[in-house]
Amino acid sequence: MNQARVVQCIKLGEELPGIPFQPLPTEFGKLLFEKVSMQAWQMWLRESPRLINTYRVDLQTAEGRAFLENQMKIFFGFEQGDMADTAWRPPEEG
Repeated sequence: MNQARVVQCIKLGEELPGIPFQPLPTEFGKLLFEKVSMQAWQMWLRESPRLINTYRVDLQTAEGRAFLENQMKIFFGFEQGDMADTAWRPPEEG
């Protein structure tokens, strides 16, 4: 049985199993592979459709991919900045 690769997750601040693949074929994708846990990646996968839908991001265009990559850098903490607002709001605690 092979052990999961462990990374010091930049988003969650702890050692956790890493993403088992390089998510983008770029230098940034390599950084994600080395510094982001699978748990944080799954958080991004839940968040990204909200951005794509709110801003009608076309991932076929360089502009759309650049927007999403920039949001990803902020989300994971590679860059400072504010995430773009989405229409989605978390449910109120009742």
